Amino acid sequence: MKWKHLRRRVAVGIPALGLVAIGVLPLSGQAMAGVAPEGDGAAAGSSAAPGEAAAAGAELPYVAYEAEAGTYDGTLLEADAKRTFGHTNFASESSGRRSVRLENTGQYVEFTSTSPTNSIVVRNSIPDAPGGGGTEATISLYADGEFVQKLDLSSKHSWLYGNTDDPEGLTNNPQTDARRLFDESHALLDDSYPAGTTFRLQRDAGDDAAFYVIDLIDLEQVAPPKEKPAACTSITEYGAVPDDGDDDTQALQAAVTADQNGEIECVWIPPGQWRQEQKILTDDPEGGQYNQVGISNVDIRGAGMWHSQFSTLTPPHEAGGINHPHEGNFGFDIDKNTKISDLAIFGSGTIRGGDGGQEGGVGLNGRFGVGTEISNVWIEHANVGVWVGRDYSNKPELWGPADGLKFSGMRIRNTYADGINFTNGTRNSEVVNSSFRTTGDDSLAVWASKYVKDQAVDIGHDNHFRNNTIQLPWRANGVAIYGGYGNTVENNLISDTANYPGIMLATDHDPVPFTGETVISGNSLYRCGGAFWGEAQEFGAITLFPAGQPIPGVTIKDTDIHDSTYDGIQFKTGGGEMPNVNISNVSVEKSNNGAGILAMGGARGSANLTNVTITGSADGDVVVEPGSQFVINGWPGAENGTPARSGKD
Repeated sequence: MKWKHLRRRVAVGIPALGLVAIGVLPLSGQAMAGVAPEGDGAAAGSSAAPGEAAAAGAELPYVAYEAEAGTYDGTLLEADAKRTFGHTNFASESSGRRSVRLENTGQYVEFTSTSPTNSIVVRNSIPDAPGGGGTEATISLYADGEFVQKLDLSSKHSWLYGNTDDPEGLTNNPQTDARRLFDESHALLDDSYPAGTTFRLQRDAGDDAAFYVIDLIDLEQVAPPKEKPAACTSITEYGAVPDDGDDDTQALQAAVTADQNGEIECVWIPPGQWRQEQKILTDDPEGGQYNQVGISNVDIRGAGMWHSQFSTLTPPHEAGGINHPHEGNFGFDIDKNTKISDLAIFGSGTIRGGDGGQEGGVGLNGRFGVGTEISNVWIEHANVGVWVGRDYSNKPELWGPADGLKFSGMRIRNTYADGINFTNGTRNSEVVNSSFRTTGDDSLAVWASKYVKDQAVDIGHDNHFRNNTIQLPWRANGVAIYGGYGNTVENNLISDTANYPGIMLATDHDPVPFTGETVISGNSLYRCGGAFWGEAQEFGAITLFPAGQPIPGVTIKDTDIHDSTYDGIQFKTGGGEMPNVNISNVSVEKSNNGAGILAMGGARGSANLTNVTITGSADGDVVVEPGSQFVINGWPGAENGTPARSGKD
């Protein structure tokens, strides 16, 4: 497996000054479209964009409520003008770039629900232990003034330290500068509460963390557990026992192997908490130190992601056995023709690779091949949620890139690297109607890598990321495409990237070249872009970066960009060209510290603008830096490569 390493450092864009007016993005059960004015809670306003942008995002089963948009007794935390990241900046890592800090007994966050609920998720931060490793604490939940229960919070999986932007250079050992400050806690409630219930999170006696930072709260009406399909065989038939704390791996592996061998029709995961301490795969005693053979022809079904939940207690680097340290000791290794649905996988990772090469593991990994579908799976506390593909050199006799792979209804949160990465020739595959929050690298990516059987054939192509909701990547992009052809990024809602673009096309990581067409369409981006690599590079909300190879055939259309930290659309200096980028029906509203559209001094290529609207840019509407060979057509004063500044100048 080839992990993406350092992002290449390139020429720095012109720094721009400006002030940020922080908006709150309402999170609804439908698409999160629009910017709510301060104090409007979770009510979904609409700021309709050109084309289909109003349909951006996933159809979510929960409603999310911003802490600062409700009523609170605490301290409002707000990001600085440049949303500085990496120096223990809670607000910069918060949704909407604001959150609420509770320090004293009796302080609270309160809000009124807009739909029924019987569950809660709290995105929060509590202090680390003095020597690292996290702390545990509670906070008190009330409904309409009545105490409901204590919610358990933990900082075990948050708090990475160091002032380097190298992901493997961070540590769990406390230092002055920290990042990845937030984690989430969830609970199914004993009762269901109707719309209009007033919920309160309050620091009471016994809630003893030194502080609580509350960012947002998800409320969801969770359906009852699904019934076991008549055709399936339960893992309890193989000795698994729910909720007893013992390792159920042997029983789960036996059931999956029986299904793979045709002895049963499908595997049933009943409601319960199930402990898993080894990855499920196919035994390969001749395979060497680590097993790299996945499962095939298997159907695994759970009772629902809130009901059938796997978790591991052992950090991957301590697990031993046949599991590769990169891939961890939880989840499933998939080779082909596998269906997994309606369950959760919670890892035990705390870091990406620092502190002596420790790893966070991968929830789902392998070749994936043909006939694989994954739906309604919740993955958390992994290094990577899903890594699709293996290098050809890894058992060439099993070579088979993912083809026709489908992900839907995924919920991937709080990782140390990617959410879902399509690599090693993945083609004709998709991720739809899924949500991603707090990933530590690209939430969604196509990496058309060269570690394939035939670079002329095994190209990442015709992959589609549609109608997904992506929030708060704490490192890298919301969506990234590295090489290939026919790939699309459509109708996604992306918000609050900490340091990189909401959407990036790039040729770093040495992919096979871009060819054909790449389409970015119908997306809505809020508060995207940022500064990284020692704060020396500033990234736009949408950025094209031809690091060494060109990026031809790009279309950006029917898209709205709001409140970007730096530029709205940025053409970055690199070794390749970006010819004939077509930009149509696009609105760029309020680029706080940059331009609406920026072509950097070393950028080469051209863009054709049609029906583009730019307002409120701090550094000018369309800016072509002096010396740039980039030509912008369709904007007064910017044609024919003439250095142009319009807007505030």
